[in-house]
Amino acid sequence: MKKIFWFLSLLYFSTHIIFAQNNWDWKTSNIEFKIKNAGFYVNGSLKGLEAKINFDQGGKDDSIEASVKTNTINTNNGARDRHLKKDDYFDVEKYPTMSLKSVSFSKVSKDNYKGSFKLTIKKTIKTIEIPFSFKKSGKTGVFEGSFVINRLDYGVGESSWILGDNVTIKINIQAVQ
Repeated sequence: MKKIFWFLSLLYFSTHIIFAQNNWDWKTSNIEFKIKNAGFYVNGSLKGLEAKINFDQGGKDDSIEASVKTNTINTNNGARDRHLKKDDYFDVEKYPTMSLKSVSFSKVSKDNYKGSFKLTIKKTIKTIEIPFSFKKSGKTGVFEGSFVINRLDYGVGESSWILGDNVTIKINIQAVQ
């Protein structure tokens, strides 16, 4: 009976340790974007990341879910930021977050991956591909990725000859186990 107890205990704890090693708590994050406006690039950022990260080498059980608060948009121009929060752009009162949820991952090379994600902005959900790197050192890890979306696909603003359609988004997340 004691042998069975010890065996089951060992099995439980080793399984728990193996699965727990894939869970990451984000420590710091940097979410930046860039869009062309009147011939110049405007840089901005978003804050308020909330994330659930279960990732280790892009396996079939890996998953990433993240969201940011839309009312944190910052382009270092108060008037522009207030306009971006209104209903014709991000409508932050009706849609307080943007979210990203993984569908699948594939390993491209040593530290490089491609993820398929469902991106939700306002009421629109689209599947996008995001190339990213994941570098692990002990119990810390860094996720870095960059991708381009068309803002019009998500109902953010209207077509304009002044404001570009494509937005480049860069994400950097430092995490700990």
